[in-house]
Amino acid sequence: MSDLYNVSSGPHVRDKYTTGKIMAIVLLALIPASVYGIYHFGVNAAILIVVSIVSCVLTELIYEIVMKQKITVKDLSAAVTGLLLALNMPPTAAWWLPVIGGVFAIIFVKMLFGGIGQNFMNPALGGRCFLVICFAARMTDFNYDGITSATPLARIRAGEAVNLWDMIKGNIAGTVGETSLIAIVLGACIMLAFGIIDLKIPAAYIISFTIFMGLFSGRGWDVSYLIAQLAGGGLMLGAFFMATDYATSPITPGGKVVYGILLGIMTGIFRCFSSTAEGVSFAIIFCNLLVPIIEKLTLPKCFGKGGEA
Repeated sequence: MSDLYNVSSGPHVRDKYTTGKIMAIVLLALIPASVYGIYHFGVNAAILIVVSIVSCVLTELIYEIVMKQKITVKDLSAAVTGLLLALNMPPTAAWWLPVIGGVFAIIFVKMLFGGIGQNFMNPALGGRCFLVICFAARMTDFNYDGITSATPLARIRAGEAVNLWDMIKGNIAGTVGETSLIAIVLGACIMLAFGIIDLKIPAAYIISFTIFMGLFSGRGWDVSYLIAQLAGGGLMLGAFFMATDYATSPITPGGKVVYGILLGIMTGIFRCFSSTAEGVSFAIIFCNLLVPIIEKLTLPKCFGKGGEA
């Protein structure tokens, strides 16, 4: 009876992967998109990536030192936030934009709510949406081959033709990490191989989005159009790397499917009926807010008293 026991809140799950190992694998999975982004857009893309990661890590470190909290930057979650934020930025963005976005993401989305696992929305997307609201012109100024250019989704909305193969391999305008479908899928395969994510959320997201666009886009079931919608913008990057964020997505199997379906519907609504041709970031953030309700409605019921026979 003299032994001292540590009492902590749930969930109590034992797993071979620590938080640091999980985040290291996510960083590994993001390397293909990062490398292609640097190759495609040049040195400024590399600068954005480095500045964004350093800003997020230093912000978390300084916050924890000032607030006399346990130092947690070694779990690499801040580095993942910084890299995702950079991959969601225009390649010609000023270096100070990821600094502002990183500070907002770490302090106001993550640390003020208790740190890793306690945030109510994806920190990287929170930072990106904050920048879009505050610096709309800079965050939508896309440059490719030295020429300011519209993204493929904007061109599609304007009735222009796009090259599907260019969209798949990434030879297009867009944010640093969203252009190459091949690089994103390769990274997703790495996470799937290590068991970091499963296909419930991405599959439900992609399938429901495709069905929604087929029904309500006005283009019917035009295969080329649907592939362009899937390959363009940040849908694939969002589906595999941000919608699957452990802290801001449901843990119940049914909840993951419902969450993915809602993501597809919300993204379709933004792309079909709003003034933007994109919509993935705001769709994910909006659905992050619904996660507690989704989990409550999809929580498996126990047998016994109060349960179902």
